[in-house]
This record gives sequence, C-alpha cells and structure tokens, in this order.
Amino acid sequence: MRARQRTTTTPAEAMAVVGMAFGMFIVISIQAVLANFSSPAFSNASLLWMVIVEIMLAASAITFLYVRGFAISTLLPSPSLKGSVIGVVLFLVAWLVGELVSAPFAVGQPPQPIEAMITEAKVTVPVVVLMAMINGTFEEIFLLGFLLRGLRGYGLSVALGVTLLIRLLCHLYQGPVGPIWVMGVGLTFAVYYMQSTQLWPPVFAHILWDIVPFVYT
Repeated sequence: MRARQRTTTTPAEAMAVVGMAFGMFIVISIQAVLANFSSPAFSNASLLWMVIVEIMLAASAITFLYVRGFAISTLLPSPSLKGSVIGVVLFLVAWLVGELVSAPFAVGQPPQPIEAMITEAKVTVPVVVLMAMINGTFEEIFLLGFLLRGLRGYGLSVALGVTLLIRLLCHLYQGPVGPIWVMGVGLTFAVYYMQSTQLWPPVFAHILWDIVPFVYT
C-alpha cells in the first residue's frame, strides 16, 4: 500500500523543486539585469517557447514530487464560475496593490523595460491566451500550492518570504520598478491563498494579469 501522501515539504525538497521549475527563469532574469535589461520584445515564438518549457519543467517537478510521496492532486486548481469571479476581483485588488506599492519607486524613472517588451510585441491573441493559461497555472501551482503551503511548518515568515523571493527573482528582467509591482501582486495572491486555500482564484487572476497588458496596449 502506498504511504499516506503529504502536502508539506522540506527545505532540501523545496530547493530541488525550485531549481527544476524556476532555475532556468531565474538565470535568464539575472542575465537580463546584467545585460542592462536588453531583453527583446515578446513574440509568438518566445511565448510558445515559454509554454513548451514550462510544460516540460512542470512535468519533471511533478514527477519528482510524486515519487517523493507528495499529494499531487492537491496541487491542481479546481476551476469554477465562483472561483473565476473571485479571481477577477483578486486581479483588480492585486493590480491596485501593485500600483500602490511601486508608485513611490516609479517617480522620476524612465519607461521600464517590460513596457517596451509589451508595446513592441509581435504576438497574436490566441498565443497570448495560451501562454497566460500555462504560465499563470505553472507559477501559482509551484509558488502557492507547493512552496507557500509546503513550507508552512517552518513559520509564515519563512514560507511567505521564500515564495516572494522566488517570484521576485523570476521577474527581475522587468526593470527596477517592475519587480516591486510584481511583489505587491504576489503578496496579494499569497494572502488570499493563506486565508482560503483555494488555488483557482489566484491562478485565474494571474491569467488575467498576463493577458490584460497585451490587450490594453
């Protein structure tokens, strides 16, 4: 009989999953900073590349956790109409928090690299939507469903701090102000998830977060 599955993790296991799921993106993000934020504009090819890579990385990390006895089914969001409505509200609240948190740092700053990456993007709506669905699910499954929940036994400050740190490192490429905005959004998602333990609303909010800037622009 298979041993009872768990939803907690150890620091070593957490580091392994972070390395598998986010290691590549953290390296790319740091390289962009070292190259003075010279990341090219988004394109269909770059978005599809990210979709393929995230699916492969997710499969590797989930396989690793399954072998380790982690309760994989608890990582999967459960879409619902109610959860989607909450997700829309969460998206709006997170956007507002991100704006408020980053506003003091944006004074006197030139346009951020992420703005050029979006305004100069050569993408189509179906590809953007596909990317948003995969990326939003990928990030929140591993950041909230795995890390935040899995490290809760080490204290809220540790679990939340590690989650926000990984989110920050993955988005350094956006410029000096962008990651601060991302931290505000990530904190909002984390607070909601800690209160509700419902993963779909943050996932849906993240999907909207990835779509709206392209549509708005």
